[in-house]
Amino acid sequence: MLLTKKRALALSAILATSALALTGCSGAGGAKQDVTLTLATVSNPQMKDMEELKGQFEADNPGIKVNFVQMEEGDLRAAVTADVASGAGQYDIVTVGAYEVPQWGANGWLQDLTPALKADATYDVEDILPPVRAALSVDGKQYAVPFYGESSILMYNKEMLAAAGVTISNNPTWQEVAAAAQAVKDQGIADSGICLRGKPGWGDLFAPLTTVVQTFGGSWYDMNWDAQVNSPEFTEAVTFYKDLLASAGQADPVSYSFTECLNLLQEGKTAMWYDASVAASILEDAKTSKVAGKMGYAHAPTYKTAESGWLWSWNLAVPESSKNKEAADKFVLWATSKDYQQLVGKTLGWTRVPPGARISTYEIPEYKEAAAAFAPITLEVMSAVNPSQPGVNPQPWVGIQYVTIPEFQDVGNQVAQLVADAIAGRISVEEALNKGQEIAQKAGDAHKK
Repeated sequence: MLLTKKRALALSAILATSALALTGCSGAGGAKQDVTLTLATVSNPQMKDMEELKGQFEADNPGIKVNFVQMEEGDLRAAVTADVASGAGQYDIVTVGAYEVPQWGANGWLQDLTPALKADATYDVEDILPPVRAALSVDGKQYAVPFYGESSILMYNKEMLAAAGVTISNNPTWQEVAAAAQAVKDQGIADSGICLRGKPGWGDLFAPLTTVVQTFGGSWYDMNWDAQVNSPEFTEAVTFYKDLLASAGQADPVSYSFTECLNLLQEGKTAMWYDASVAASILEDAKTSKVAGKMGYAHAPTYKTAESGWLWSWNLAVPESSKNKEAADKFVLWATSKDYQQLVGKTLGWTRVPPGARISTYEIPEYKEAAAAFAPITLEVMSAVNPSQPGVNPQPWVGIQYVTIPEFQDVGNQVAQLVADAIAGRISVEEALNKGQEIAQKAGDAHKK
């Protein structure tokens, strides 16, 4: 109670000082104070493009500056979670994933953007892809808007596979992919036949690996919230993933996540990569990619399911703790608008338009032409996946590469470290998953009815 009183007194003093300052400004002609927004984001290429183009927003909105703080994915999650949960107010705009938004919105950590969206007649919220928009809403309230959306696809170097005498179908199986990767590696056509994430983290290693688990018939939990981490199906999937990396994958796989595999494929040092569909736009950028025009794209590999891609979006949200909500709303709506997509296309190139967020993106003639190699399959896969039951068996949550419970971030990270240890040969798969089973069950017990 004493802390609450002190905080209230401090807040009163701040408000009183602010009121005097505003009175002074009004007396001097009512000029508004300049605002500097702090935006926390993941250091992905599309976010770097946003920072490069922010000058257009600042020119259109005098008095508002935007300061970007770019971090690696794991660091971003830790920093933003700590900030919004504590109400510290360090960030005015945050980049958050589809996993966090519904939970944080329900907790009251994020501002409801619905009024701002309705007030902007040009925004067209109905243009956002329905599965993506639904994942960012709770009880009819929109807590974030997508900057880009993605599924997961197989990306492969057509020239390398042709040299190895193998082909990939549009809907490949994992066994087909493993055979092709091995052929490339055995013939010395590239340093590795395939690159897969191995860096520990629920959003790193387990993003692709969970989809492998699901198509092999496994799952994190059954309908009763009993953990299935050491089940035969989960074990078979992890063993397959580990063995594929060992026989045809990149060296030191536990140091690889999205960016590292992207660089390897761009440099022509691996033949295939199973990961986020958004990478295709980077691979096809002739200004930066050595493999532009040489790539082929296919659905996520499967085994026992018809589809196996994930569904994800990186989104912009405004924390309730932001002191500059009105200005933050303006930037969020600008960066996720149709006009922004036109700005990216005309300024940086049409392959760099953020994909997987708006329906109208796939109707832009210039984008359709520039992104012909990957845009159709991205939309196809995103429309085909089923977040309610992505695997063989039903599940008590909605989500593909994550479990929508607060504990999953910690559970996923711990089990990912164990699996990374198994991939590195420090422990066996069985030991890793038996320990993981205990970790996952503790979280599952909290959700039993």
